[in-house]
Amino acid sequence: MPITGRRPQRKSDRVSIDPPALTPSSPSGATSGPTSGRPVPALLEADRARQLAGEFGLKPEEYERVLAILGRTPSLTELGIFSVMWSEHCSYKSSRVWLRELPTKAPWVIQGPGENAGVIDIGDGLAAVFKMESHNHPSFIEPYQGAATGVGGILRDVFTMGARPIANLNALRFGLPDAPRMKQVIDGVVRGIGGYGNCVGVPTVGGEVNFHPRYNGNPLVNAMTVGIARADRIFTAAATGIGNPVVYVGSKTGRDGIHGATMASTEFSADSEEKRPTVQIGDPFAEKLLIEACLELMATDAIVAIQDMGAAGLTSSSVEMAGKGGMGIELVLDHVPQREAGMTAYEMMLSESQERMLMILKPGREAVAEAIFTKWELDFAVIGHLTETGRIVLRHKGQLEADIPLAPLESEAPLYRRPTAETPKQPVLEAASVADPMGIEAALPALLSSLDLCSRRWIWDQYDSMVGGQTAKRPGAADAAIVRVEESLEQGGARALAITTDCTPRYCLADPEEGGKQAVAEAWRNITATGGLPLAVTDNMNFGNPEKPEIMGQFAAAVRGMAAACTALDFPVVSGNVSLYNETEGRGILPTPAIGGVGVLEDVAQAVGLALAPGLDLILIGETRGWLGQSLWLREIAGREEGAPPPVDLAAERRNGDAVRGWIREGRIAACHDLSDGGLLVALAEMAIAGGTGATLLPGPASLPAHGWWYGEDQGRYLLAVQDGAGLLAAARAAGVPAQRIGRSGGEALVLPEGASISVASLAEAHERTLPALMAGDA
Repeated sequence: MPITGRRPQRKSDRVSIDPPALTPSSPSGATSGPTSGRPVPALLEADRARQLAGEFGLKPEEYERVLAILGRTPSLTELGIFSVMWSEHCSYKSSRVWLRELPTKAPWVIQGPGENAGVIDIGDGLAAVFKMESHNHPSFIEPYQGAATGVGGILRDVFTMGARPIANLNALRFGLPDAPRMKQVIDGVVRGIGGYGNCVGVPTVGGEVNFHPRYNGNPLVNAMTVGIARADRIFTAAATGIGNPVVYVGSKTGRDGIHGATMASTEFSADSEEKRPTVQIGDPFAEKLLIEACLELMATDAIVAIQDMGAAGLTSSSVEMAGKGGMGIELVLDHVPQREAGMTAYEMMLSESQERMLMILKPGREAVAEAIFTKWELDFAVIGHLTETGRIVLRHKGQLEADIPLAPLESEAPLYRRPTAETPKQPVLEAASVADPMGIEAALPALLSSLDLCSRRWIWDQYDSMVGGQTAKRPGAADAAIVRVEESLEQGGARALAITTDCTPRYCLADPEEGGKQAVAEAWRNITATGGLPLAVTDNMNFGNPEKPEIMGQFAAAVRGMAAACTALDFPVVSGNVSLYNETEGRGILPTPAIGGVGVLEDVAQAVGLALAPGLDLILIGETRGWLGQSLWLREIAGREEGAPPPVDLAAERRNGDAVRGWIREGRIAACHDLSDGGLLVALAEMAIAGGTGATLLPGPASLPAHGWWYGEDQGRYLLAVQDGAGLLAAARAAGVPAQRIGRSGGEALVLPEGASISVASLAEAHERTLPALMAGDA
């Protein structure tokens, strides 16, 4: 049913107290309870049920809660349903108590957390619909399909809301390329993202990539999609209407992906290859048909509610739809379209086959819907109806397979307040205390060719960033991707979205709170650097085993930092995903709270890129202290990973960013780049490479060592290229914004204050060679 106003918070955020205490079961495993006197399905033998519960990921105390809810032992299908719905992946049982701290409301927020995706008002009667979600575990086991189905799943989350997808992004973290299987993982993930996005016809316009040995056994694949919908035609998953038909549409159900949600809620071990069957198989061509069929049906009045069959497949979609609407649901699984013979109820309910949706239709609208899906050559089947019972009832081949009360399946799901341990603070590393082993000139090409700073062209060239014809700034052209809003153009407007993904995991490891704050601030800064107004965030919280206090402490601290930044920058969180247990053989990833940011430009012609042109003054905005703690210069040049990360002054971020955005809108700025990894000289080199233009630079302050000035990673800074440097400096003084002229663009080289000259062509060659050489095996 379309909505026009705000919706409640995500269901996980509404829980603030622990579920009720468990009711002990009798020795046989059966209890008297709410189902006494009702027909029951074929029940598992008590000992076998306990054994399977453990294999399915339920802890003993959680299984006791299942017995208390049912008042008896479960059937196999019931046990499967509880195990996936109470998995970490689906229930957020370790994280949701902390997620409540995130700000989720603003006047422009139409839909916050709690639905398939977040929705914000972007003007002209239009809304941006977006979310980011992980597919980490599947992408390690089977890189191509894991990444491809991650893209497919996040696309469905967006068009389920009634939006046409217009852009994909990603945030990728890999181990070192010489680690076992890592080149295979990198190659497969990139091909999977490109293969699915390219075929489905949605451009992949941006993203980020980091490399670190802590991802050797557990890469991260976070996929983000943004779509456009009418602000008054947003569809939700809350099922209503006793007797309304439950309709299955899309591809047929197979045995792929069974217990995928459970697999994503556990650590990896030496037998991870054996989990390959839990990875789904994607079909982007079927997804394209599904997009068009769903959007066509959404243009009618037939749909009451709609939900993607994502993690936990038919189980999660049916349970969540009925639960959100306060309804019951009864399904006859014989009617589920199947591509494999002899599938059981358990297999159909837990399959994570792709390109499938569940809908609740208005009575009598089945024929209209079926005609549309038949036209698009997709399966259509009425598989059940809504009831007033508040229960999920499943039948197959004339037998009762499951009968579960829905309310306790959600309200009594485990909620853990796990112990936390604070990350010890690292000392501030003064730039003067760190010797420079090679000098400013030699360090620049070394940094530009390092894994974290080298060109990502080898990756983005495998993505179609221009399909659809609305991409205004493609990868590498600006700090955020710029995509025109076609619906605005059709109305005579010129609106565009600025979109980015950001996180600096090494900062988060050293200080999770400051790192969470910085991730949000950098996303805000990257949108601002294009001239966009940042509006809202989707997050993807990637962490290790939450049962370890130090990991749970990282999570809690990162959320605190994110909440502070989102509040200070008016940048609320409207959707998100949590991925825990990212560990292999007990070794966890770097804490990685990836941020996807979305902003709006009222006129796409005002969007600014980073390419340098000759004859411009170079103005540095923001305060520089030469912060080298946790910097890439410190790691790559000095060979050290230590110190506190750069602090984030949120008031300065807001002041500096608002000023820069205003100057862009006034037409004062020809090019703009935020300063982040690598600091000032790396940012300048990236601008020079993008524009094929050099610059002559002025000396830094005598109070700072040269390597601190040029390579420090102080936050809240921008590098501007402007026609009128004096006028810009005067405007900065009037706004109370720190600003100074650092040089002038022109020529074919970067000329350092000491007289050294580095050709832009040589820097471009160093920047471009790394990934192609590594993936070809030549480095």
